[in-house]
Amino acid sequence: MKITPNQITVARIVALPPAIWSLYQEGTIWQLISWLIFFAIAMSDVVDGRLARSSGQITEMGKFLDPVADKLMLASVMIPLSLQDRFPWWATFAILFRELGITIFRALVISGGVISANKGGKLKSLAQNLGVGWFILPLPKDVAFFDWFKFGWLYFAVALTFITGYWYIRAWLHYR
Repeated sequence: MKITPNQITVARIVALPPAIWSLYQEGTIWQLISWLIFFAIAMSDVVDGRLARSSGQITEMGKFLDPVADKLMLASVMIPLSLQDRFPWWATFAILFRELGITIFRALVISGGVISANKGGKLKSLAQNLGVGWFILPLPKDVAFFDWFKFGWLYFAVALTFITGYWYIRAWLHYR
């Protein structure tokens, strides 16, 4: 049986409830398990995208589901971590505000043509995944370097999130 990119995308969505559950378990081993689950989900995004392009299996369903799966994954990590005071609420609101805003924007302008994800969007997704991922890992709390590192990635991810949102709107204005 041949696995399709859309099946991988659906599997990413189906894997989210156990991933969320793992975030609420206590102990270092559970933090590592949570990180591994979310890492696998994030990497499967890369796999399904490459498979879709290389095999010519880019579908309308995939164009819709892939970004939905990405946003669900982000929300599924950031909200539980924020509820546990392990991730800043300001970052959760900022990232989800932009992601939801661009999603609504895309839905409103879709009849004018789809603006594909560019390298900036892919870099943004990577930065977001890394920025959030560092907060899942059981890094020592009393070492300032780790806080600097985690928040440095997070600030970079939030900046890229808004910069690429601007680029997306600018590309649409140029496209129409």
